[in-house]
Amino acid sequence: MAAELPRIALRTLGCKVNRAESEALAETLAGRCTVVMDTDEAAIVVVNTCTVTGEADAKARKAVRHALAAGAAVVVVTGCLAAIDPQGLRDIDPRVVVEADRDALPDRVAELVGVEAGSRTSAAPRPATLGRTRVMVKVQDGCDHRCSYCIVPDARGSARSVPTADVLERVRVLARAGAPEVVLTGVNIGRYDDPSGARGLASLIEEVAATPVGRIRLSSIEPLDLDRRLLDVLAATPQVVAHLHMPLQSGCDRTLTAMGRGYDAGGFAAALGRARKALPGLSVTTDVIAGFPGETDRDFAESLAFVESAGFTRLHVFRYSPRSGTPAAGREDQVAPAVKAARAEALRALSDRLLRAHTQARIGTEMSVCVERVAAGSARGTADDALVVELAAGSLRQGLVVRVRIDGTDGRGYRGTVLESR
Repeated sequence: MAAELPRIALRTLGCKVNRAESEALAETLAGRCTVVMDTDEAAIVVVNTCTVTGEADAKARKAVRHALAAGAAVVVVTGCLAAIDPQGLRDIDPRVVVEADRDALPDRVAELVGVEAGSRTSAAPRPATLGRTRVMVKVQDGCDHRCSYCIVPDARGSARSVPTADVLERVRVLARAGAPEVVLTGVNIGRYDDPSGARGLASLIEEVAATPVGRIRLSSIEPLDLDRRLLDVLAATPQVVAHLHMPLQSGCDRTLTAMGRGYDAGGFAAALGRARKALPGLSVTTDVIAGFPGETDRDFAESLAFVESAGFTRLHVFRYSPRSGTPAAGREDQVAPAVKAARAEALRALSDRLLRAHTQARIGTEMSVCVERVAAGSARGTADDALVVELAAGSLRQGLVVRVRIDGTDGRGYRGTVLESR
């Protein structure tokens, strides 16, 4: 009888880049460890942390303490907080091991669980094992921008890109393993620059589209990076879904200047207009920060009005949380917590209204849907616009891409009928 493989648990916090790194770790250890999601079931727990805000730091430390309380023999902490405050994490408990070097993480975990270390590419990806039909592919890391609220450049370093050849090999392996959709992700993917030649994001998308992968999605793109070349390639590439996430952060010019975002509301609106002209039917989501230092009632009203006029599909709303080490955290004009909470609630209410309007407008239209779950006679998938669609299961299976007519909505997602599949 074969010996049971050692068990590790993965807990991932924060952005899609962290998710991509956790999935890569799981794939590297496949066949040598059993990866579980429940921290109560594993003696060794890996916590991939975020440090984008003070609140994110608190969540990361809470996750570490939870794993320790659940009985973990070792908690390996990686990710951005591990890079910023390694000693603070070690001080939590002697069982905490900090590994801030993401490249060294697989071998470090393998050593701790007592299995042979190996390269990140030695094991075939298993998207179904990971429970993903949309698989993250990290193409870029780091950032050269210095937004006044953001610690990420300190945590992840300067901008650098994964060689195109490595990205393409990763995508081909995923496609052979049955992944129907890849999400190209990074801290600032619009600044992708192949280190082996002068090829930017547009060229990368063209080359990824030439692989067998069925669908391509971008994780996030800064408005200043939506140039004509990139929009032309997105429009000419059928595999690219009609959804972009464009971080706004504020619709008020005064606040955008204080944030150091490099554009004003008019510049963002112009980029949004160019994207919608190039990609008819485009769905756009965004990030908005509520209660940035110095934001007055008038500033917030200006931001709220801009967000409503922009017609986003939905908003990812964040209450400003000071991050030690950033210029914004040292400002004396911090907004009161109760005011931040009220502004965030107003933004979330607006997001609900925008989402209802978007879903109502899609009734009767057709969309491509990637089936992610089939159970008990029903199926659920993700449409081009990143919203959930409920379907009758029929002969559907996980990973299938189907053409769907949208029949109705609950204001958050859709009900649909399958027209054809591939």
